[in-house]
Amino acid sequence: MPLPTNILQTVQTYQDSALAYLDNLYCFINTANKKFKDFENKEANLGDTVTFDLPPKFATADTLVASFQGSQQRVQSLTVNMAKNVSYAFSNQQFVFNVREYMEKFGKSAVRQLATTVEADVAKLAETNTYRFYGDGTTAINSFQSLATALAYYRNYGAVQENVRGYISDISEPSIVGSGLTQFVQDRNEEIAYSWKIGRFSDTEWHRSNLLPVHTSGTVGNAAATADRTLTVVSTNDGTGANITQIVCTTTDANDVNAIKAYDLGQFIDGVSGKPDVRFMTFIGQELSANPCQIAVTANATSAAGSVTINITPALCSVSGQNQNINTNIVAGMKILMMPSHRCGLIQGGGALYLAMPRLPEETPFPTANKSDAESGVSLRMYYGSLFGQNQRGFVNDVIWGKTLVPEYAMRLLFPL
Repeated sequence: MPLPTNILQTVQTYQDSALAYLDNLYCFINTANKKFKDFENKEANLGDTVTFDLPPKFATADTLVASFQGSQQRVQSLTVNMAKNVSYAFSNQQFVFNVREYMEKFGKSAVRQLATTVEADVAKLAETNTYRFYGDGTTAINSFQSLATALAYYRNYGAVQENVRGYISDISEPSIVGSGLTQFVQDRNEEIAYSWKIGRFSDTEWHRSNLLPVHTSGTVGNAAATADRTLTVVSTNDGTGANITQIVCTTTDANDVNAIKAYDLGQFIDGVSGKPDVRFMTFIGQELSANPCQIAVTANATSAAGSVTINITPALCSVSGQNQNINTNIVAGMKILMMPSHRCGLIQGGGALYLAMPRLPEETPFPTANKSDAESGVSLRMYYGSLFGQNQRGFVNDVIWGKTLVPEYAMRLLFPL
């Protein structure tokens, strides 16, 4: 194996600058739920899966006569399917004269690179595992009132009361803090003025991130005119309204392979003539909520001759029972407004954001260590060794991980680009 090209400074002129690292904000790794018993401590390989339970759902009956309904265990899986490494090598001369005393900094830089990769990947769950959302992608989320409104909708649908966390754009945080300083809230304002951080607000811990994912919407969502961002329902794949996972719509975007993109968001429009407003039912109890029905697209869709078929989540059900989640069936003539491209923030609660970084096995016969980085929270392996007779010493930092987010416990925040 050829030795990589190393750019090393000569010993006589090189001095340690003691500069701090240009680090990123690792709020997703640090706040993710890592509580699976023994899973994060066992040796594992790509493809290892842990399955955990979700609360069962039931429906009530208007009688004292028991009518036994089916019970269904709801489960979700977390699969360790990601792997990354940072590796580097030196000749013996380079190691002895240039590198030995500098190895800690090489190692820290490698860890920061891996941690950023893991953090950005976990943050993508804000895009891929959400169907409810707050914001329209064009209006800034820049005040305590907007955060409070987002939380009101989050809770109105049904939400846990403990361990609620919000993840916002670091660029938006100064405006939000500034809006709070105009209010007469002495104790809170003293705290946020000192730190210029939101911290805890409305029973929620707020975290800032510079690694929030960007969702690029399809042509329909990014159209300039509202009319061109609107889809009109023609039909669904289930006329009974019991399990709607696909909707056929008309669109002004006549023939376009980029009309709709996976993870695009849409909201049913209120006030359509002759059609009832579509509302979510509360997740538990199936009572009418104040939340407009919102959907996420699960696959890219092409428009043809002014028609487009979108696959959606969640499955919509207007039929009374434990699975009912909307108040009325989806019928022809209803309209859906698609959202433009945006940066994806997140609200999630109850420890619904899961991250597993299992311990990798020893790289026998090479010295190996598994350790959690104190700054980023990432758990990774480091090992090193020499190529016999090749004057080359190599170092490897690597990590495997899996992540998931329970969708009904989460809401996406749409920060304009």
